[in-house]
Amino acid sequence: MARVLVPLAPGCEELEAVTIIDLLRRAGFDVVSAGLDAGPVKASRGVVLLPDVTLDEALTHDYDMVVLPGGGPGAERLDKDPRIETLLHAMARSGKYTAAICAAPKVFGRIGLLGGKRATSYPGFVDKMNLPGVTYVTDAVVQDGKVITSRGPGTAMDFALHLIEVLAGKARRDEVETGLVRP
Repeated sequence: MARVLVPLAPGCEELEAVTIIDLLRRAGFDVVSAGLDAGPVKASRGVVLLPDVTLDEALTHDYDMVVLPGGGPGAERLDKDPRIETLLHAMARSGKYTAAICAAPKVFGRIGLLGGKRATSYPGFVDKMNLPGVTYVTDAVVQDGKVITSRGPGTAMDFALHLIEVLAGKARRDEVETGLVRP
């Protein structure tokens, strides 16, 4: 069973965070939500999320994938947290998956994980960074090697389903998607 870490920062986009956590758990993955600090996390629209553990506790384990939810203020906090940068570089060095949605792909851009890759983000983030060697596209979900990015709240379900397919195959994705009764 795949183990996935979802760091939660104050100001994260709750629709993205909850959709990612929910769908990956429906797929049977061991999903760990981790707050940057102890206690509840107030998301961008005022929804209060209760992480499973703190990031420091979460970092004592290994993961197959790390997924960063977006939301401008949340992504900014993730971007400024040195533990996130260290974790993402370690994941990349180990050949493991890193994924981000909405404003969060800017974290990947700043630390150099998008070099030579195709990527997407919420408009005004990665596309405005003028990153050399990065091909910005507007697809809902973009995978380039072990880096996966997505556009925003409206693409959260497609993003989470793509992550399921990457970690467990198309049949598992189809099984989870069928239960969602999507059009």
